[in-house]
Amino acid sequence: MHPALRILEVLDNISLYVGQKSLPALASTCRAFENPALNVLWRNLESVEPIVKCLPSELFGTNRKFPVLQKPLDHKMWDTLSRYTSRVHSITQSRKSKFIELLSLIILSYPSAPTSFFPNLRQLTWFTDATTHDAAVFLRMALVPSLLSLTVQISPASPAFLSVFSSLGTLCPRLQCMTLDHGRSIDEPSSNLPFIMQPISQLRHLRGLDIWGVGIQEIQQIMLLGALQRLVLAMVSPSSAWDKPSPLQLPGFRNLRALTIKVNAFKRLMNFFSALTIVRTKKVTVRLTHPVTLPTHARVSTMFSEFLAILQERCDNNKLEFFTFTADITTIPEITEFGFFTSLRAFRNLTHLDIEWGSGISMSDKELCYLTEAWPKLQVLRICCCFTVDLDTITVPTFHGLICLLRLCPALTSLTLAIDATKLDGIDLKCPGGEHFTHHLKDLTLGNSIIDSPLNVALILSGLFPHLEQVNLDCWDTALLLLTYHSTLAIEHWVSVNDFLRGFSVVRERPRHIVS
Repeated sequence: MHPALRILEVLDNISLYVGQKSLPALASTCRAFENPALNVLWRNLESVEPIVKCLPSELFGTNRKFPVLQKPLDHKMWDTLSRYTSRVHSITQSRKSKFIELLSLIILSYPSAPTSFFPNLRQLTWFTDATTHDAAVFLRMALVPSLLSLTVQISPASPAFLSVFSSLGTLCPRLQCMTLDHGRSIDEPSSNLPFIMQPISQLRHLRGLDIWGVGIQEIQQIMLLGALQRLVLAMVSPSSAWDKPSPLQLPGFRNLRALTIKVNAFKRLMNFFSALTIVRTKKVTVRLTHPVTLPTHARVSTMFSEFLAILQERCDNNKLEFFTFTADITTIPEITEFGFFTSLRAFRNLTHLDIEWGSGISMSDKELCYLTEAWPKLQVLRICCCFTVDLDTITVPTFHGLICLLRLCPALTSLTLAIDATKLDGIDLKCPGGEHFTHHLKDLTLGNSIIDSPLNVALILSGLFPHLEQVNLDCWDTALLLLTYHSTLAIEHWVSVNDFLRGFSVVRERPRHIVS
């Protein structure tokens, strides 16, 4: 055998690059390949099925349609199991399976300490029902000291599950990331949530938590997690503790890196942030899902403005760098008064702003410049553009606004903005931005705007963004649902713009030959 194949690192790399189906054959080729190949083969399991299948099939039988063990496992079988389960680093069980029940039979007869069954397990994702007796038996063996990440679907929490889960802090003291998924639409906040939160509050190394239905008491417990950096809260049930203002003023969060709120009512969002004394985080993401009741046009705009004002009051203005607001509601009304966004100007260190409203947001060139002049570090600006631009009902920026934007935010790398690409008066096609252009922009989406001259638009874009290869046309996928003659023509024009941009790029990259 070649001397290089005696180096463990070389063997590990060979095993990593071999296809999954070829790993068993590689493991049986020679002893040198056996351990590295088996390590890769068993490291990440997509179900518990392989664990059961490594045992003889005649070991299992049925009694009155229920599976049973025909005989106890002998030492050789336990050694075989240990040989493989000790190599497992992650398990993902995404659906119900008969193998869960079979595995629980094996586990119940396990002669050693439960923590020795999966001694090296790092990550467990359990998307099937975690509340059955068999699943609870498995989780008791899988909650081990080495576990770092846990994702569990709970619907609803059974006594067997709560019994296992109550020892989470002791069983998994190093746990860093946790997601509790309800697994189906939530009818009401779970009465078991306090029992679930109690063991979570003991996880002193927990850095990421994704949880649903929390009330004031649970938020207070979450605030005590000193290592927590990423928090995702879902408040989408028909009833919530945040339907009314909190009677308590809570300390808030002082060391987060990212806070995400999934909510279906503006008032819950405002009541939650109003209850916090301070939110010190780099990133805030809000996702507004289908609401219980959709307020009137005027009320939606007012509530959005009020929320942004509360956000500005509660968040550390110097620390917030990322703000994302997504409204997954196609019927939400347009925002016709741009003044609602002025509260965001307080976040002077903002680098990413992403607002997906589901409908139009009115904004003139002057308003765009007024807003963005507060963010000299801005790198990503996305303001909803996947709607049909109707210049009779809504105002959108022009290329004049884009040129101003480049002057105010020279670090831009990604821009998504609906514009009016027909107003080109006063723009020098040879040098559209004067001294203002950027080599940093890599992604540009300009919405469903109607254009008159693809060549002139391409010349302007090429002058402003010399390294831009094409305009992103994904928004036209939405427009295709409402095709008209004008939108069809506009699609063809934008395709022509990209053809011109690719041609300009070829010309720039073509080497210049000196003709003697």
